[in-house]
Amino acid sequence: MTKHTNPQRPFSYYVTLAVKGFCMGASDVVPGVSGGTIALITGIYEDLIHAIKSFDLPSLRLLLRFRIKDFLNRVSYQFLAAVGIGILIAVFSLAKILSWLLQNEPVLLWSFFFGLILASIVIVGRRVDDWIMSRWAVFGVGALGAYFLVGLVPLSTPEKAWFLFLSGAIAICAMILPGISGSFILVLMGKYEFVLQAVNDRDLMSLGIVAAGACAGIVLFSRLLSWLLDRYHDLTVSLLAGLMLGSLRKIWPWKEAVSMMRDRHGDLVPLIQRNRLPEHWESEVILALSLMITGFVAVSLIHRLGGQHQ
Repeated sequence: MTKHTNPQRPFSYYVTLAVKGFCMGASDVVPGVSGGTIALITGIYEDLIHAIKSFDLPSLRLLLRFRIKDFLNRVSYQFLAAVGIGILIAVFSLAKILSWLLQNEPVLLWSFFFGLILASIVIVGRRVDDWIMSRWAVFGVGALGAYFLVGLVPLSTPEKAWFLFLSGAIAICAMILPGISGSFILVLMGKYEFVLQAVNDRDLMSLGIVAAGACAGIVLFSRLLSWLLDRYHDLTVSLLAGLMLGSLRKIWPWKEAVSMMRDRHGDLVPLIQRNRLPEHWESEVILALSLMITGFVAVSLIHRLGGQHQ
């Protein structure tokens, strides 16, 4: 008997999903901010993981037998299509804007996201029923793991098809983990600028290879996450909250370059950066703090939009 996973929903439900997907896509473009964080605070994270998990071997067999109706009844294609459309619109419409902001106004951009992530940790932490010692321990492990991960030095790697596929598979796993940015994993693997340029140049061949790797990675990884959330919900959420806390090291707005490198265009870019406090109380600092508060408030509004059905 075919499992039916697509109950009838009003059109407004899918519009809301697309808006949440847009927010996820906007955050995924920035190396250091995870779309999984947005999925958590908008209340669709577990639904997203289970929807991805619905693409399993029985679904594939139905598709290969051209039982299209049964296939569509089994998989959560409507949910994923709505979220996916929102993500794609954000990536293709905001890539150039966010790329410009990263180069020209990094302090202001990071300030907004710092406030957003900080508030997200509080909201996600509330989903744990009781913060007993084991959950605090897992929270600490996640925080330390993310803290050291985001401090790693980016690598210089090949642009061959197999490595693009691998980069997509690993990045997508991070992308659905709150606190670990898929874009930042691409930075570590030396492929963030390459993929961003491919988006801007509409290099469909390269994007297709990365997307194929992402599809393979997310189908496998979502099954692990779904199993953890079903059986060890509070421990898993504690770990996710810890990952978000540790990621704040990457998002801290004020940095100084310790060493530099030349990118693929020959421009000097920071290789290793160290966080610091602002040296002077000036207009940029005031504006940055205001954007932190704005990001914090924005999370509350997004969370209210998502509801608290989870």
